[in-house]
Amino acid sequence: MKSSRLVSILLLLQTRGRMTAAQLAGELEVSVRTVYRDVEALSAAGVPLYGDAGHAGGYRLLDGYRTRLTGLTADEAEALFLAGAPGPAAQLGLGSVLAAAQLKVRAALPAELRAHADRISGRFHLDAPGWYADADDAPHLPAVADAVWSSRVLHVLYRRWREPTDVERRLEPYGLVLKAGRWYVVAGPGPRTYRVDQILELTALEEEFTRPGGFDLAAYWAAYQHGFHDRLHRGEAVVRLAPGTTLTGPAGEAVRRDGRTDDDGWTRATVPIESVDHAHAEFLRLGTAIEVLAPDELRSKIARTVAELAQRYGNSRAPGGD
Repeated sequence: MKSSRLVSILLLLQTRGRMTAAQLAGELEVSVRTVYRDVEALSAAGVPLYGDAGHAGGYRLLDGYRTRLTGLTADEAEALFLAGAPGPAAQLGLGSVLAAAQLKVRAALPAELRAHADRISGRFHLDAPGWYADADDAPHLPAVADAVWSSRVLHVLYRRWREPTDVERRLEPYGLVLKAGRWYVVAGPGPRTYRVDQILELTALEEEFTRPGGFDLAAYWAAYQHGFHDRLHRGEAVVRLAPGTTLTGPAGEAVRRDGRTDDDGWTRATVPIESVDHAHAEFLRLGTAIEVLAPDELRSKIARTVAELAQRYGNSRAPGGD
């Protein structure tokens, strides 16, 4: 719509300063001719917008001119307040900054959109941690965040799962990721991924580093997650599932993709597993709704557990029984 495009031009000039018609057209994905018409419309509406000719020319707003955020749509206003995550912001030391920013935005909204923003804040709440785990205590998170912003090298004592467990590392922190209530720092050289709550000691050095050109934190994290699941599920198991029984995660995807139904209605599939021990615990949760056909080690382990349970409960009496 033209009205939203006019607001976009205002905000672009307000945040970036001088821009040429070609640059504005590229940002808005319209023709240069359309930009010319939009600029004329803004000038006719009284917006102090000026155009300079020449190699260093372009459009700019009169110094000191600021537009209020009246160009926001209802959906945009709702999304803005839904995106505010006070918990993570507070962990980064930005809780008061986020609150102040939202207050300013709210004050700049017209009455109708202010009502939309209040409604979304009152009806939706974002809670990152899972049900069965508290958010990790990461006392060094603000220092790591500061190093990310200032491109400062960190020297840390880090605890990992394999021996030797406590190791010293020199980190060039490229970015932070919050995943299910747990903070990770992606750092060079490498880059590699570290859990912030496993940093035991931290020293911020005066040394600065240069973030690799073209590094995309979101793209890196997507690839890291994909590789993590590939590394995690190194084994396979052949199972049969009773009608209506479902598996989750990669195992569930394998059943949906490759499962076939036997004559008795049970579904047979080869599914990925992390390890025999992990699959043993997970499959026992399903009770008689699953049958493991392979590998033999997993089948035997489940059989032993079932036999032990049968013996234990078969030889015991309920409290108060005769």
